[in-house]
Amino acid sequence: MRLFGSIDREHRRVVLAAMAGTTIEWYDFFIYAISAGLVFATQYFSALGKDALLLSFATVGISFFFRPIGAVVAGHLGDRFGRRALLIATLLLMGVSTVLIGLVPGAGSIGTAAPVLLVVPRIVRGLSAGGEWGGAALLAVEHAPADRRGLYGAFPQIGVPIGLLLANGALAPAAAVTTPAQFLAWGWRIPFLLSFVLIVGGLLIRGRVAASPVFEEVRRTRSRSSLPLVPLFRHHGVLVLLGAVLFAANNAVGCMTTGGYVPSYAVKTLHLDRSTVLAAVMVSAVAWLVSTLVGGHLADRVGRITVYRAGFAVQLRWLVPFSAGLGLTYGPQAALYAEMYPTRVRYSGAAISYALGAVLGGAFAPTIAEALQSSTGTVYSVCAYLAGMTLLGLLATFFVRDRRGVPLRTADEPVESRAGRGSPTG
Repeated sequence: MRLFGSIDREHRRVVLAAMAGTTIEWYDFFIYAISAGLVFATQYFSALGKDALLLSFATVGISFFFRPIGAVVAGHLGDRFGRRALLIATLLLMGVSTVLIGLVPGAGSIGTAAPVLLVVPRIVRGLSAGGEWGGAALLAVEHAPADRRGLYGAFPQIGVPIGLLLANGALAPAAAVTTPAQFLAWGWRIPFLLSFVLIVGGLLIRGRVAASPVFEEVRRTRSRSSLPLVPLFRHHGVLVLLGAVLFAANNAVGCMTTGGYVPSYAVKTLHLDRSTVLAAVMVSAVAWLVSTLVGGHLADRVGRITVYRAGFAVQLRWLVPFSAGLGLTYGPQAALYAEMYPTRVRYSGAAISYALGAVLGGAFAPTIAEALQSSTGTVYSVCAYLAGMTLLGLLATFFVRDRRGVPLRTADEPVESRAGRGSPTG
């Protein structure tokens, strides 16, 4: 890929390390979300009858509620002691929790303990994932040249469609080579157990990456904050909320459509073949990956907010194909979030904005979609929900400054207590 080839060897290692964690994070999310629609309602929640699928989708969102806690803890430690060690810890916890899910017996074997044991690793995964993205995004952006922060920041973002590709690449063959009964009994477990391979690869890559040069400067000048949350919410509280809304608008569409709801709807309502549906989702993931890199690249050329607005407009126009526009509203996110906050509170700000956005947007999007469709009898009620989320994100772009090209070093960063103050930069 030309964009990737234009990055020198040292920075290539950095963006790969940033991408590794988000790939594992979203590989786990997608195999769980898709399995929630295709497997878990039958294997773990069948005793609930007609509500089994609804509760199965609800377990997708449980981990999101623990993300803000993980973001607070990881943000505090990352702003105090650096990004690298936290990223190794979050990657290890995420991967282990994914493998454990693949080992949980079904309700037919251990009864009501089965859904409980299914949820516990999801909680651990939520805590670790809450700190993962913020650190990965800052790792990429803080190492990047000033005029390429958008592109470099897009690489942790493409961990999402890569995770989706890997998830479907693991689930589709498992569904193809097993009978429906075999897939429900044990075939779905294979992708969860294969997460072990991703853990090893990710740890090897991250262990070779140097600390962020921007954070090292803060360490040398002893300008780190002992309690990053205090100055964060005192001076940047509005920005935290605006950042959360921006991600929620993207996340609701991304998680619901390419996660559990659409595959479940296609298989159970439209009666399409599982393998065909999973293959179709993989095609959409490729489009998402390409558009995310394009979004990051364009963000360096025309500005982050301009690309966001274009992406939300496309996302609103093409809600029925669903995935169009996702990359344009996701590619610039890492650079935008990193530029919103000073270095001494940057990890906390980026991680908490992202975690809150995940709760507001993606946590229960499949559950909401299933409930809307069931109560109204039409899929267009789901489209209306997604349109409303997209419009909220578009509105938020008018209150966030575009600080493209502004130096990330603390000494060059004014403290902004109000989002949207002044004219956009760049």
